[in-house]
Amino acid sequence: MSATTVQFDAVLTAILANRLDSIVRDMTNTLLRSARSAVINSARDFSCAITTADNQLIASAEGLPVHIFGAQLQTAVMTENHPNLKEGDAYLDNDPYRGGSHAADHTVLVPVFIEGEHMFTAVAKSHQADIGNSIATTYHAEARDVYEEGALIFPTVQVQRDYTDIDDVIRMCKSRIRVPSQWYGDYLAGIGSARVAERGLKDLCAKYGKDTIKQFVEDWLNYSEQRMIKEIENLPASTLTNTGRHDPFLPYLPEGVDINCTIHIRPEDARIVVDLLDNPGAVDCGLNMTKATTLASVFTGLFNAFGGGEIPRNSGSFRRVEVRLRQGGVVGIPEFPHSCSLATTNITDRVINMVGSAFAELGSPYGISEAAVGMGPAMAVVSGNDPRYGGEAFVNQIFVQANGGPASAQADGWVTYGLPVICGLMYRDSIEIDEVKMPIQYGEVSLVRDSPGAGEHRGGPAIRTSYTPKDTEVTVIYPCDGQETPPRGVLGGLEGQVASAWLVDADGTETKLPANATVVLRPGQSIRGYDTSGGGYGEPSRRDPSRVAHDVREGWVSPEAARELYRVELNVDLTVDSEATALLRSA
Repeated sequence: MSATTVQFDAVLTAILANRLDSIVRDMTNTLLRSARSAVINSARDFSCAITTADNQLIASAEGLPVHIFGAQLQTAVMTENHPNLKEGDAYLDNDPYRGGSHAADHTVLVPVFIEGEHMFTAVAKSHQADIGNSIATTYHAEARDVYEEGALIFPTVQVQRDYTDIDDVIRMCKSRIRVPSQWYGDYLAGIGSARVAERGLKDLCAKYGKDTIKQFVEDWLNYSEQRMIKEIENLPASTLTNTGRHDPFLPYLPEGVDINCTIHIRPEDARIVVDLLDNPGAVDCGLNMTKATTLASVFTGLFNAFGGGEIPRNSGSFRRVEVRLRQGGVVGIPEFPHSCSLATTNITDRVINMVGSAFAELGSPYGISEAAVGMGPAMAVVSGNDPRYGGEAFVNQIFVQANGGPASAQADGWVTYGLPVICGLMYRDSIEIDEVKMPIQYGEVSLVRDSPGAGEHRGGPAIRTSYTPKDTEVTVIYPCDGQETPPRGVLGGLEGQVASAWLVDADGTETKLPANATVVLRPGQSIRGYDTSGGGYGEPSRRDPSRVAHDVREGWVSPEAARELYRVELNVDLTVDSEATALLRSA
């Protein structure tokens, strides 16, 4: 321990760390229960966090990795742009070029003062249903630059002074954003969430004293760094290389995007260097990553690959990781005016997979397989006018997709993983609530048999989804990666299945849809989508036969796949035929 932590109080540190996480959870419950749009109050596409006054991430509870691992970048820009912060201030930020994740993530930043001193900043970041884009979606994959994207950009703009809204900014949003009352309700929920944190932090400091809390912050970050040091020291010294690929994106990227990483593990000085310099320049569409999402993808991949969930996710543990980024790269630091509309998903998901699976080069138990990627019809933005409510306009992103998770040396892939940037931390929509809020009717949401990537531990399965409009036209927009390049398995594990989407006419005629599509569904038509699934970890023939039999009984794996892929023979009652299985595997 350093000289500053000689008096380290482990019990008090644990108590206060959990108290901070409890405050973040209070923020989360406030935002979840008071937001207007279903993308926030049903799917939970938002995150809350607390940073220190010197812009270090200190607490994030169960925030989405792609949101919270860059929160400290946004608060740093806030303190730079506003050197004279005051109690009662609040700021709105979604600037992808200086700390933000992408324009769709409106972030409320509230500086918290204790006895007149700025000690913390509360961060409430939520994905919006609409942000004024030139088309009715917050994911504008075809935008050649930020101008064509059309989003309103707020570079840490002050929205409250003395706890009172600054109406100029509010009017600006209401005049440009579709369904303004929905946006304003979500904005108020974000403000309320941050103010809940402000009250909780003031109460915490009043109980324990400002000096005690300051010492805790230092101790907690130093402790987190020490945990990361121990983890890295237990890794073998090595250099890992890996690649990834985003599907072709017509007509802008007919060859797709190939990405690379080199990871240097240096246990001698307890440091990991992730080199992302060898990657293409920015592309002329909305797939460019931001600095925040690039860093978040690296940290997410690392934490997935090792650590077992025991390393605190904060700026203390981040100290032991150096990330080398390319200025002006598609992976790295974007340059204005390149669009970063999809910076929180497509290529970011591929980078997370690339970093996490690279560690499988070390052999079991390190690394993970690749998780499912792609936002198809089951994660589309749907919009139109609802005849049930007098033709009232609606726009919302639905989340009924499962996207199977990656397999590891310890476990099968999580069924409702979502995306690598989500890591299973979002909710899936309630079918019934979606049908109440929007004029759509679901036809099917079901798991796809034999979709998981086979392995000693298998990937999470895919699902099949379909829905149709009710008595009106509904516009469906989605940008789905994974229709050509499936998630890969590692150490002998097999790849997952690819995604696909289909337009089904009233007479049953099926037309395959492109990866990036805008579809106007008319009454009688439906759209059907298939997720990707997670890759497998380890040779399938090493899988415990009883687990294979369980998957067959559950309908996730067919008896034919059990025999051909896993080399497991089953009895008529779908129990394991041990003698026949042993013979099959020995052959």
